[in-house]
Amino acid sequence: MGKEIERKFLLAGDEWRKNARGHVFRQGYIGSRPGRTVRVRTCNNTGFLTLKGKSSGITRLEFEYPIPLSDANTLLAELCEQPLVEKIRYLVDYEGFRWEIDEFLGDNAGLCIAEIELSAEDQPFPRPPWLGEEVSGDIRYYNSNLRENPFKNWKKQ
Repeated sequence: MGKEIERKFLLAGDEWRKNARGHVFRQGYIGSRPGRTVRVRTCNNTGFLTLKGKSSGITRLEFEYPIPLSDANTLLAELCEQPLVEKIRYLVDYEGFRWEIDEFLGDNAGLCIAEIELSAEDQPFPRPPWLGEEVSGDIRYYNSNLRENPFKNWKKQ
């Protein structure tokens, strides 16, 4: 059984960019309802199908499987709810921990989120100086919700 234990943070600076490597992600949702999502994603020349369950704290079930890129592109175009979520994901290592920093594109441009996956909810980790406010429990920052209520609309609300 796959479990994801993840914390999310806003950023408080750009220092993380110094040695960051970025890759473009395109993702869409075949179904996203509270408690479960079915996501299709592409990165480079690989496709993925991911199923996620309901969050309990910062933990939820997650099952991810590689699929052929052509299948992923067809699913994104034909079966996924539109619009797609697009972002550049950077991998940043800090004091023995790997951070994934997502810089969103399109209707979510201007939003950057740092994520860290942990082995336990109470696992300690060093806080990089560029780390800002924690938003782990704020559903507005879930990628599936960014499709429905993109960041560009938040300023108007």
